[in-house]
Amino acid sequence: MSIALTQPTTRRFGLRWLWVTPLVLVAALIAGTAIGETPIPVDTILKVLANQLLGADYSVDRIDEGIIWNYRLSRAVVAACCGTSLALAGVVLQALLRNPLADPYLMGISAGASTGAVAVAVAGLGAGMLSLSLGAFAGALLAFGIVVMLAHAANSGVGGGRGVQAAGAIILAGIAGSQLFNALTAFIITKSASAEQARGIMFWLMGNLSGVRWADATLAVPAALFGLMVCLWHRRSLDAFTFGADSAASMGIAVRPVRGMLIIAMALVTAVMVSIVGAIGFVGLVIPHAMRFIVGSQHTRLVPATALAGAVFLIGSDILSRTLVSGQVLPIGVITSLIGAPAFALILVRGKRH
Repeated sequence: MSIALTQPTTRRFGLRWLWVTPLVLVAALIAGTAIGETPIPVDTILKVLANQLLGADYSVDRIDEGIIWNYRLSRAVVAACCGTSLALAGVVLQALLRNPLADPYLMGISAGASTGAVAVAVAGLGAGMLSLSLGAFAGALLAFGIVVMLAHAANSGVGGGRGVQAAGAIILAGIAGSQLFNALTAFIITKSASAEQARGIMFWLMGNLSGVRWADATLAVPAALFGLMVCLWHRRSLDAFTFGADSAASMGIAVRPVRGMLIIAMALVTAVMVSIVGAIGFVGLVIPHAMRFIVGSQHTRLVPATALAGAVFLIGSDILSRTLVSGQVLPIGVITSLIGAPAFALILVRGKRH
């Protein structure tokens, strides 16, 4: 099943637009820092950055400086990293599985990571030897392994699992895996968490950036950069995988090692992000398709475009989550679903018409 929803003649852009990527990202980070219930002027943000990063001595209100540096900017940085990582995971899974519906959320990776993180944080799995990220990583790999085994078992009973049947089997297996691990998460919370813990965890599971600080950013930034570097390094392999494993092998690609490494890398970055902000849906599903409409399906362009769009999308969603309801912060997963579901429906309709 082809992952492209447009014709091969999709509009193509050169690589010259890449030089604007840092400018767009910086603008999005500044917007995420400036916009909120209490708007903050851009010049104040720049003064705080100069004070913190360059040792300048501009006079800035202490409250504004605390809001900018300790709350909004760190939150925007983590949002950007999370959006980049989830969007890239969607690109990789859609290429490897040749399925337009593959993303970390639907494939059970996010649900497994959530279960692993909750098991460590609430049930004490690992007796203090495991961090949240390691627990989430173990849960993500376990979930994806179960999904793959389910899909393989289903395919073995449908004439080898060719074509649409194989594509549908992996998605159905992903949905089953997601429901299984969501149920396990709910069981752990019900059995081991206090009422206050349960409320906080349920809010976190819907995607929550409220508690992130610079300590989280020091984990999210390297993970996002690692995911981006892996995707860029294997961009030609991803192009080959879109035509199938046999085609990739005929082009000299070591299919099993490369595919295994890409899946493990994406499971790792997804697990890190889930351990920080919880499960966020539709980013890995919508953003790659939207970017294919704009830059085409070649991964040399698609990977950087998707990374930037994912970052900007989640920063914008975070702004909406803080400003949509006065005096209340909504889970960011609610915003991404409200935006992502209609956007994906539009993409599907336009793809059918083309």
